[in-house]
Amino acid sequence: MPIDAAKALAAEPRSGEIAWDHKDVQLYHLGVGAGANPDKKNPATDPDELRYTLESRLHVLPSFATVAGSGSPGVISSLSMPGVEVDLARVLHGGQSLTLHRPIPVKGAATATGRIAAVYDKGKAAVLVMRTEVTDAEGPLWTNDAQIFVRGEGGWGGDRGPSARLEPPAGEPDKVVERPIREDQALLYRLSGDWNPLHADPEFAKVAGFERPILHGLCTYGMTLKAVVDTLLGGDTARVRSYATRFAGVVYPGETLRIRMWRQEADAVRAAVSAVERDDAPVLADTVVTIAEHP
Repeated sequence: MPIDAAKALAAEPRSGEIAWDHKDVQLYHLGVGAGANPDKKNPATDPDELRYTLESRLHVLPSFATVAGSGSPGVISSLSMPGVEVDLARVLHGGQSLTLHRPIPVKGAATATGRIAAVYDKGKAAVLVMRTEVTDAEGPLWTNDAQIFVRGEGGWGGDRGPSARLEPPAGEPDKVVERPIREDQALLYRLSGDWNPLHADPEFAKVAGFERPILHGLCTYGMTLKAVVDTLLGGDTARVRSYATRFAGVVYPGETLRIRMWRQEADAVRAAVSAVERDDAPVLADTVVTIAEHP
């Protein structure tokens, strides 16, 4: 069996130094649609978009944590850790959660420590929970958990893990926005470090069971957080405390995201994301952004 749960969980954490500056932040922001807000007549020069694209005004969207240091934490590299040997064509990103310990600086250097925090047996698939903790000279910065499904690698009788899903938000959403996805969005986003060929190579995508390359789930993740920040938080990225989602379906470049948002009391926003052109096919579910009332 390619996955040895006991060996994977017992493996020593891997640590490495990461660094980023304004160029990395700006590239990421462009990759998740900054400067292309369809609600603005001149989005590239609109002040609301310049906070993501102009170095003198730059604020870091918290989901940048998923690519800081040139690569989505652990999603590819951890698949070659002790106890894990899998075919990338069988891998799907099932979910992502992020906890911010403080706002991410525009320029930074930190230590990232990654390990496999859990291995679950879902019968027809294995689920790996890959945890990355990032700390700089001032202390903890963020913690990332990526839930990775490996199709065809379950069935060894292990712990099935948590299965509870959130109840759907009640009532009509407080806000609904639509965000078009460029045909080259995946090619732009992957320059931030997620090089999985599933998002660029048509032949690889076919082997993986898709009609053509799909958009990175983490790109949709970033686009959704940007919509929440811009629409409900007045563009204040520092108010985000945590952000979690489950990837419920694929997105193809060229489609349109419909993002529904529910403000839940003072400290949380629920969101649901669907693909407009495919009859609102679910894309992100169980999505929660927790926020601070005052940064």
